[in-house]
This record gives sequence, structure tokens and C-alpha cells, in this order.
Amino acid sequence: MESSQSELVAVRAGRLRGHRVGDLTVYRGIPYAAAPVGRRRFAAPAPAESWDGIREAVEPVPNAPQRTRVVPGLDAAPLIGRGWAKGDDYLALDIWQPAGERTGLPVMVFIHGGGFVVGSKTAAVQDGATFARDGILYVAINYRMGVDGFLPIPGVPTNLGLRDMIAGLQWVRDEIAAFGGDPRNVTVFGESAGAMAIADLIASPLAKGLFARAIVQSGHGGMTRDVGVAQRLVRKLAKLLDITPDRAGYDSVLPGDALLDAVEQVSLPTTRLDLRGADGREPVFGISRFVPVHGDDVLPLEPLEALKQGAGAEVQLLIGSNAEEMNLYLIPSGARDKLGKLLAWFVLRKSQPRAWAVLKAYGMGRGKSAGQALTDAMSDLVFRWPARRFAEEHRGRTHMYEFEWRSPRWRGQLGASHGMELPFVFDSLATCTGEEGLCGTAPPQDLATRIHAIWVQFARDGSLPWAPFDRETRTLYRLAAGEAVAEPKMPAAAFLP
Repeated sequence: MESSQSELVAVRAGRLRGHRVGDLTVYRGIPYAAAPVGRRRFAAPAPAESWDGIREAVEPVPNAPQRTRVVPGLDAAPLIGRGWAKGDDYLALDIWQPAGERTGLPVMVFIHGGGFVVGSKTAAVQDGATFARDGILYVAINYRMGVDGFLPIPGVPTNLGLRDMIAGLQWVRDEIAAFGGDPRNVTVFGESAGAMAIADLIASPLAKGLFARAIVQSGHGGMTRDVGVAQRLVRKLAKLLDITPDRAGYDSVLPGDALLDAVEQVSLPTTRLDLRGADGREPVFGISRFVPVHGDDVLPLEPLEALKQGAGAEVQLLIGSNAEEMNLYLIPSGARDKLGKLLAWFVLRKSQPRAWAVLKAYGMGRGKSAGQALTDAMSDLVFRWPARRFAEEHRGRTHMYEFEWRSPRWRGQLGASHGMELPFVFDSLATCTGEEGLCGTAPPQDLATRIHAIWVQFARDGSLPWAPFDRETRTLYRLAAGEAVAEPKMPAAAFLP
């Protein structure tokens, strides 16, 4: 519970008052950029407007326009928040400050996930109190999503969501010392779409020098599209909205139900929309229509190609995935057990031209059901193998992990699914524990304590209790087992660049 004690901090835009939470101080809703409304809606982020007097940094501010979905049997709110908190000034960040008069603190900046269409910095699982408790100055940001953040509309700057993140990191560089942080010791970390974004920022010339370390959880740099391909989405969505596929057309549709209805419709797997590239592959596998694009000043090259040319070599990288990522998408829905061979092939063929060979490589017809083969294959194709490829191409020091603790939910079948590591990383198991919690009723606190400590130590000085990853040794650390192993290549390696 927050006490009446408060702390004042001065930043360039004005003075802020934070409030105590136990021994810690929290500052909520600090604007790092001007509100993205009116003429600024489809513009690159501008500096936050200054204010007179003292700004009370107490209440959570709005987040980006979005619509969350209900997953039967799963309390997803701790993972993605409770939906759209309406308001203009949502390009903002929260700061959790350790107790005491301290300077030179290591800084961790968290970027939330949610498929680039949902999510919030205030989702319960990613509460920053545990990191601040352990001496980390913790920062979490909101950013533009969906149409406003990741749709390459003609006449609009591309990758506005990534540009927002860069603006947030520039704010941290310029202002974090006032809160006791060391701007030279910044670790940026995120999960899912947040991790994909961080991987892109590692490859971006515009983000160079803004962070010393990066932690990429269940993400990589392989989910970007060519601008021309992504503009098929611009035209499809404009047709649904009955507007022109340009800035003027999209400016005429304000964020609200009509726009969110169209986003939902265009995101349905039954919507006819071909987002495959020249190689016949759809790099996002239909999980989200809205992703960053390459071929602009933010990402001049595809991220893997940028890494090959030395981009991000100065960044110390910790990257990893969960052992059974796709279980989150295919177990609660019951889809895994409903898929026959032809339907499994049809689902995969939309994204992978060699779908039949992939399913055979993952055991279909050799004692494994089509649905299980598809689930295993997509875990590797969508998440696990592209993360290894990112690690292979990164020229700087790189460590890999795998999270393999298995949740007992859905009669033990949910396993080490997508998102499962988050409450362990944040030492926030209580948020995901219960009959409908992601982790079930009795997740192991000792494992959360150990994993959280690994993340904290990496942010402090870059050290980790296992050897770096390279193409030859392929050293990977299994978090639950607490052991480093040499991981062989997986079947997906034959089907991805």
C-alpha cells in the first residue's frame, strides 16, 4: 500500500512527485513524448510538453488503443493488462526506485509484449517492485501499437512503435541520472512482441548507444516484413473501413470501436490476406498482422543481415525461449487435438512452403499426431530456432537460455508454454497462481528466486553462470534444471533462413 510520503525529482519538462510503496519510490505515468493525437497521431514522437508546478506521478496513465481477447480457463489479465485505458497521454513510462540515497544504479527498461496490438506497462506480472527491491532502477514504457504503431501507411513515418521505444530510451539516457540511475549501464528487456522489438532495436542504427545489454525473452529479429508486403495490409484494412489507403484515409478514422472491429476482422485466420514474402514464407505465421517493417531508416536491413554486418556487436545479449512455446496457442483452444493431417498441412502451408516436409520432420505419421507435430514444429519455427539464428549472427557476447518448467494446467499439457517464464523472471508468481492462473496452484518459488537473481546479476555487470553461445559449441542454459548443455540443431533449421 502506498504511503503519504513523497519524493520530488526534476526533469527537463518539469518537477515530478513520486510516492512511496513500502521502502521503494514509484513514479507513474511520466511522459517521455508528446501525446500522439491530432497532428501528432501519425508523426514521429516529439518531446514531451513541459508543465508548471509539480506533476503528481501517482496514477497509472492511459495505454494504447487495443482490445483484449478472453481465453477460456485462463486469467490473462496479469500477462497483458485489462485492456484499453482511454486517454491521450499514453507515451509514458513508470519508474520503480530502490530505497535510500543512491547513485549509479543499474537500469532495466522493460518493453511489454502482446503481438504489437495489446498489452500495457502496468500488467501485474511485470510489476517492477522486485527489481527495485534488489537494487535495480526499473523502468517500463507504453508505446503505439496496431494501426497507429505498426502499419506502414503511405505518407506516415514507418515503425512508429519502434520510434516510440527509441524516444523512451533517449529519455532514459538523458533523465535517468536524476533518479539515481547510471545511463551507461542500461539493460533493455522484453517478452514476445516486446522481445521482437528489442531484437530489432539491436539491429537499428537509430538505437545505437542507448543500451549496454539486452534480454530477449521468446523473441528474435525474424518477424519483420518488407514495406511493400506490409502495405497489402494497409490496403486490406482500408477496404474494410471504406477509406483511402493513405494518411488522409486513416486520419479520418479515430481510435475506437470501428477501427478495433476492423483490426479484429483483418486478424482472423479466415480473412483472405497474403502476407508472404518473395521466398513464399510468412515470417509471423499468422500470429499477428501488425509487426515492424524493414527497408526504412529504423531498420534499413533485415535484422539478421544487419547483425552479419556488425550491428549491435557492442551489446551484451541474453536470449532464449520456452521449451513448448506454441502450447499457449493450441492447448487451451483444443486445436491441437482437433487437427488432422490435411488441416495441419493447410494451417502451416499459409506460412511455410514446405509444410508437408516440416510435419514429417516433426514426426507426423511416425507415432505422433498431426496436431502434436504441428505444435512442436511451430514452437521451433516461430520462436525457438529463429532465436538461435539471432544468437548465431550476433557479433557481440551472447548467452542462450531455455525455460523448461512445465505448468500443470490443462491436465499437465500446457507445459513450458509462451509467457510462462514471466512470473519467474519478475519473481511475481502470486499474479499467475490459482485455478485459472498460468502457473497453476503451486509453482516453485525457489525457481523464481533463482531465475530472478540471474536477470538481476546480468543487469548489474553482464555476468552469467554459464559459457557464451556460439555456432560450434551451442551452449544453452536450462533454467529449471540449472545446467548448461550443448544443444544440437533442431529440424526447423532445414526450413528457415
